[in-house]
Amino acid sequence: MDKKRVDKKRMDHDKKVLVKNTFLQGAFISTLGIVISKILGILYVIPFHAIVKEQGGALYGYAYTIYSLFLGLSISGIPLAISKIISEYQTLGYYSAKERVFRIGKRLSTVLGLIAFIVLFIFAPTIAHAVLGDLTGGNTIEQVTFVIRVISTAIIIVPLLSIYRGYLEGHKYLTPSSVSNVIEQIVRVCTIIFGSYLTLKVFHQSLESAVGVAVFGATAGAFVSYFYLLDIVRRNKKTLQKRELKVTEPKITNKDILKKVFWYALPFIMIDIFKSLYDFVDMTTVVKTLGDTLHYTTKDAETIMSIISTWGSKFNMIITSISTGVIVSLIPNLTASFVVGDKKDINRKVNQTFQILLFLTVPMTIGLSMLAEPVWMFFYGASKYGAPVFCYFVFVALFTSLYTTSVTIVQVLKDYKTVFISLFIGVLLKALLNARLMVAFHTMGLPAFYGSITATIIGYFVSLIICLYVLHRKYEVNYETTFKELVNVLCSAFFMIITLLVLRFIVPQVVLSRLLNILIIAVYTLIGALVYFFITYRIGTVKRIFGEELLDKISKKFKKRKKQ
Repeated sequence: MDKKRVDKKRMDHDKKVLVKNTFLQGAFISTLGIVISKILGILYVIPFHAIVKEQGGALYGYAYTIYSLFLGLSISGIPLAISKIISEYQTLGYYSAKERVFRIGKRLSTVLGLIAFIVLFIFAPTIAHAVLGDLTGGNTIEQVTFVIRVISTAIIIVPLLSIYRGYLEGHKYLTPSSVSNVIEQIVRVCTIIFGSYLTLKVFHQSLESAVGVAVFGATAGAFVSYFYLLDIVRRNKKTLQKRELKVTEPKITNKDILKKVFWYALPFIMIDIFKSLYDFVDMTTVVKTLGDTLHYTTKDAETIMSIISTWGSKFNMIITSISTGVIVSLIPNLTASFVVGDKKDINRKVNQTFQILLFLTVPMTIGLSMLAEPVWMFFYGASKYGAPVFCYFVFVALFTSLYTTSVTIVQVLKDYKTVFISLFIGVLLKALLNARLMVAFHTMGLPAFYGSITATIIGYFVSLIICLYVLHRKYEVNYETTFKELVNVLCSAFFMIITLLVLRFIVPQVVLSRLLNILIIAVYTLIGALVYFFITYRIGTVKRIFGEELLDKISKKFKKRKKQ
């Protein structure tokens, strides 16, 4: 009897986990999981910054920037390609081919991950020298080499973890993938905080050792998350391999599947690589330009770089995580519409995607910019460059989110030429303008680092316009409703800004106490959000974007909870 009860409980648990999600549900679940992960990724920086300071933050940023670039070079596009192909084959009823795609993806990701690890480990000193050049007074080439080698171990397991996520997402089972993101981040954050503290403060090891333990958190988190998903897939094998359609499958060889994975993955890989190249351009030009050309001290130059690469980027991830969550749901849903040639549904999903993004990211970006001083003070303490850099740098997240979404849509619709053109032009503009704009801003009496941030925004904005133009001309996507909602969003955000500016006379932002800064952030966030959501709800924007059906479901759930 006991065994039967246990089996029944397990079956019920599996059913609860593996529930297929619609586009909006999937977008919400994916976004929620990723946002929770990013919030955890922000909270840890308070103790971590206190432990390793700016120099440790810069060292940490060097390791992660290189790691992201190599991860993109190795496999980052394959999981999304797997998700897309599985969704396509599941829609067509090609079940045997779908399972072979999963097996091939696992083998391919393992091999490529090992190759990337070996290359990164061997050439770490060469990369470190390219990053620092002949600069002295900050982190050394040996220190950068060490942390790069430590974080390279993550590339062994992360690719395989990503394949399992892609497999589940391709079936539109997004909850396990979201849970795995949270698990990965919890383990990573615990390793970063406790590992770096014990290494530096208890065992009195070097700064590079503490940062080395911190970056190893990526490997530890990936391992635990991988075993979680492995268990989910094994326990739900019958559900995942269920044949809903009875069709005669065409002959699809492993060679055909490999070709498909390559061509589907290539644009995703290029997207990640080119996004990493934006960071790489900053890493190789910001410190050198500020130090050699504009005569900033090496310490100040590295502090600014650490804000852009590490500390400020943590906050930006909250905004960009919204686009990531939406994209995870969008890929299988948009692929299904594209396979059956439903242009009307493609147009609807594309517009709804941009409307959701704009509705959420615009007020968040503006709000974080206006709260730059108390936010920075709360998380990192007093800083000469923290708030001035971040109040402008946060707008990079808005344009990154919009472009990443637009280029993913273009990729799903198989317009690879536009993907490459938009990526190349954006990075080219960034590379050409970065140092020049820094010098120009300095000449005009403005902070030089604003030039680097402006170059990034210009690059992403031009790339975004290219994608939107092609979607309109080639795929007949009409943005009329999205532009109308954008006007409504901006008007609502304008009233939010006015309210917060008036609030500054009542609740000043400049406070040195961290505890009081929590209250200031909470008050401003609550009032700003209430004003924004009240206006957008009154003018009907919320209903038009999310639909009355979803809002009714949410209100019914709240009513049930109140009754209980």
